[in-house]
Amino acid sequence: MSNKTPIIATAAVFAFVAGASIVAQVSRADEMKMENTPKLEKCYGVSKAGKNDCASNGHSCAGMAKKNGDAKEFVDLPQGTCMKLVKGKLM
Repeated sequence: MSNKTPIIATAAVFAFVAGASIVAQVSRADEMKMENTPKLEKCYGVSKAGKNDCASNGHSCAGMAKKNGDAKEFVDLPQGTCMKLVKGKLM
């Protein structure tokens, strides 16, 4: 066994520990982002023409609402906001 073996083993251990701590920090950062993201709900009857969120009322995509306040069109809003709006409905 040469004198370099313990040095290489020590370096490998330090590299492993450093890598594990980086992975743990990234995972915690992802958790914090998820905690701060508001839950969304579909709010019907409050979207402006061309400002709806996807697939409703006979068309296939977002931004295709034909008129303001259509009861069949929705926008995604933070949970609890819809019922505070005039004409806002959850269904």
